[in-house]
Amino acid sequence: MEENVKQQLDQLGNIIDEKIEKANAQVQTRTDGKIDQTLKGEIKNLTEKFNERMDNMEVSNKKNFDTLQTQKESKDFKSALIKSINEGAIDALKNGSSRGASFDVKADMTVGADFTGEVIPAQRVPGYYFDPNRPQNIRQLIPSGSTSSDVVRFVSESGYSNGAAAAAEGSTLSQTDFDMTATSVNVEKIGTYLRISEEMLADTPQLTSYISNRVPAKLMEVEDDQLLGGSGVSPNLKGLLNSSTAFDESAAGKFTDKVVAPNEFDVLVAAINQMALNNYRPNFILLNPTDFHQILLTKDTTNNYIKDQVYQGLAPNFMGVPVVQNVQLQAGKFLVGDFANSCQMWVRDNLSVEFFREDGTNVRDGFVTVRAVERVALATYLPKGIINGTFSSAITAITKP
Repeated sequence: MEENVKQQLDQLGNIIDEKIEKANAQVQTRTDGKIDQTLKGEIKNLTEKFNERMDNMEVSNKKNFDTLQTQKESKDFKSALIKSINEGAIDALKNGSSRGASFDVKADMTVGADFTGEVIPAQRVPGYYFDPNRPQNIRQLIPSGSTSSDVVRFVSESGYSNGAAAAAEGSTLSQTDFDMTATSVNVEKIGTYLRISEEMLADTPQLTSYISNRVPAKLMEVEDDQLLGGSGVSPNLKGLLNSSTAFDESAAGKFTDKVVAPNEFDVLVAAINQMALNNYRPNFILLNPTDFHQILLTKDTTNNYIKDQVYQGLAPNFMGVPVVQNVQLQAGKFLVGDFANSCQMWVRDNLSVEFFREDGTNVRDGFVTVRAVERVALATYLPKGIINGTFSSAITAITKP
């Protein structure tokens, strides 16, 4: 008997559910916002019949019904409907309230279990993040000039015989001779290109500014490599490591076999001395960051940092000579030089970034070609004004036996 009553309650609940949904639809679609009187009557009659059956079941088995009601309140729609009806939802609906029959269904919901896709929009940070560009490029150490030719030719002194001397009255003066040599360097091209779809270029925010910043910075890294280590065989520049003077590790070197327990800083002092013997004064010391910081950590025999004796000012500075760090210079190598007077970078076409549609099948395929290119030359006028070397072999050469 109890099971039959439960089934009847379920059937009535389903019918009432349908009527309430129909009533809500009428409220939303009708201009007067009211429910049809016939429908109101049907809901009232069904509700009274539902409550009557509920009363009968409650009298016959109140305890079991309470347990069932508690379970249904936490689990299903029908229990929530019963609770809503008992709290006067139908009466509110009859009075014209479109939300009078609303109720809460208790259920556990989580983002992981119940959300599919990007239901919660992500916070978008504008722009693009990337590792920093090099803070200082090699061209910033070197004087630059512009040229309208594809070849730069210069004349430098290759030999000098000084015959000047004190002379007695009536004696013949000594003769002086010097040799001059013309040297040429070619203007070379450094460049790259990208092909980007028109949609990507148009629809990606700040892409043009990103390309205009990042591509030239990467090209400048290649320029650094050419200005330092270029072989001189076209289309390569002849870099400073191949056009300057090597650190003197020969037996005739002024510091060869002279220094007790030398370190990297001792090598730099010896290189400065080598320049000084030819009347040059350095305006930069170029190091890899690893070598620079290794020098800062070097200690003397009493465990005191050597940098406290040689580091000057807030900017890196050894004995008054600015120190420049560049990762393109291989760790373990160094350059000490009078860059201002010993070399020059010549620019035929300065670095530019251009966008072209007229390239290959771009028009048909919907692409844009981005080109970054420059044409430059490097002239090393005075090789003795720049000293290059390797720390490990230089330390071996100047170590006192």
